[in-house]
Amino acid sequence: MKTRPDSLNGPAAARRNALIAGVAATLGLPVGAQIAAAGSPAPLPALGSVLPLPEVVLLDGRRYMPVDAAGRVVVVYWWASWCPFCALQSPLIDRLWRKHQAQGLQVLGLSIDRSAEDASRYLAQRGYGFPTAMVTPAAERVLPKPKGLPITVVRGRDGRVVAAEAGQMFPEDVEQFAHFL
Repeated sequence: MKTRPDSLNGPAAARRNALIAGVAATLGLPVGAQIAAAGSPAPLPALGSVLPLPEVVLLDGRRYMPVDAAGRVVVVYWWASWCPFCALQSPLIDRLWRKHQAQGLQVLGLSIDRSAEDASRYLAQRGYGFPTAMVTPAAERVLPKPKGLPITVVRGRDGRVVAAEAGQMFPEDVEQFAHFL
């Protein structure tokens, strides 16, 4: 079983956490403040745990079917158009997807915006193409949203979690996900 890249636990992670704490302090947020969805958020999935994927309708009208992810690496990315940390990470997720989709990398974006129109407009204005659906109650029954934003979970070819991060990541951290291909 593959494990999480060292860069997600090492100096890059420390720099990321310091940056997030600094931004939170600048904004007057308590250190460690999390943006949470309504209800009781789920914890990040544990490394090595099986990660089920929901069947969802993407913002472009296509249907995302979990069976299509069999044997592929999938980056599940919870985000929102109003999240300042997502605004910094979304272009990295889009770049990763564009660069590695031909190698079988899948991205399943899950927006927690109030409306599909808000999420679609945000993606279109920025030219992002990674597949995205809205978080729905049906999707949350299969894959509950962990606490915080952005949330990035990588599902390996065997369907198990190989990386899970809450909060903004640096470019080198996101690019490390390609090592799971």
